[in-house]
Amino acid sequence: MVFLTVPYAEKDAAKALGARWNPTRKRWYVPDGVATEPFAKWLDGAPGAEASPSKPGRVDSYQGKTVVGLNYVELPHDCNPMQACPSCTEQLAGTPWAQAQAGLRALVGAMPGTSSK
Repeated sequence: MVFLTVPYAEKDAAKALGARWNPTRKRWYVPDGVATEPFAKWLDGAPGAEASPSKPGRVDSYQGKTVVGLNYVELPHDCNPMQACPSCTEQLAGTPWAQAQAGLRALVGAMPGTSSK
């Protein structure tokens, strides 16, 4: 099932192509087994659809929308940003993400029973 973003004015066109209405989520969707190509203009990065490279981040599975955090920084490779990575240290330096991480470390370090190592 692939969810669509269909304006009200275009609902009849989507329905004519085979889209169905999900009353619980109040969204149009393409049923499993139906080709998604005719619905390309209404696809919004839902699971099973081609994700757009201009929309980095994770997908909220309930809404089918790409979610990007306030301090999101796209990294050139898949690493854990909470651990030191020589490749990403320079890219993250001075970003809002690095400032938020430093604030979090200071907060956790000030908590009783923790060390600032």
